[in-house]
Amino acid sequence: MKIRLLLVDDHQVVRSGLRMLLGGEKDVEIVGEAGTGKEALEGVRLVEPQVVLMDIGLPDMSGIDATREIKRINPKVAVVALTIHEDKEYFFKMLEAGADGYVPKRAAPEELLTAIRAAAVGEVYLYPSMAKLLVKDFLAQEKSSETGLTLDGLTDREQEVLRYLAEGSDNGEIANVLVISAKTVARHRENIMRKLGLHSRAELVRYAIRKGIIKP
Repeated sequence: MKIRLLLVDDHQVVRSGLRMLLGGEKDVEIVGEAGTGKEALEGVRLVEPQVVLMDIGLPDMSGIDATREIKRINPKVAVVALTIHEDKEYFFKMLEAGADGYVPKRAAPEELLTAIRAAAVGEVYLYPSMAKLLVKDFLAQEKSSETGLTLDGLTDREQEVLRYLAEGSDNGEIANVLVISAKTVARHRENIMRKLGLHSRAELVRYAIRKGIIKP
């Protein structure tokens, strides 16, 4: 099954380039384009993409606000930021809005395709330089925080699932390791996110590193 992709960028030339770059991939289907945040929201409703490739600098609203609204409309839609911005302010705001990936426009095509494919299966992809910012932030918070290793009411099984999720395992892989069904893993995952007040894989990874469950 092909990945249904919506392109969002306010420059027609950029969208045309992306269509040429990605349209030839056997596992990618470009189902729509948008040049504004409003068009992006309409596109999500009309064409039901799996992944939205989102620019941050849009004329009517920021890609950050558009991402937040897309996640409100349909949390299952993955959003990958493709942007010229590589400073931590935009990066962390996009993650907080619910972005599932962050790739600078200078990245190689293979990096962008990797991000799209990862987002389509529920994973998070961060360009290496941006991931480094995230790790630095984790470590700074861990150093300044005096929160211990308490895990906020998670059961032992939920803690196991949390660790595997943070390490990048999907529901099926976790089910095989723990000898439980994928549906049970999905239920544990929902409970973990609800108990911890998390909304994305990036937030879950951040929590796991801060608590010492996994290492950066």
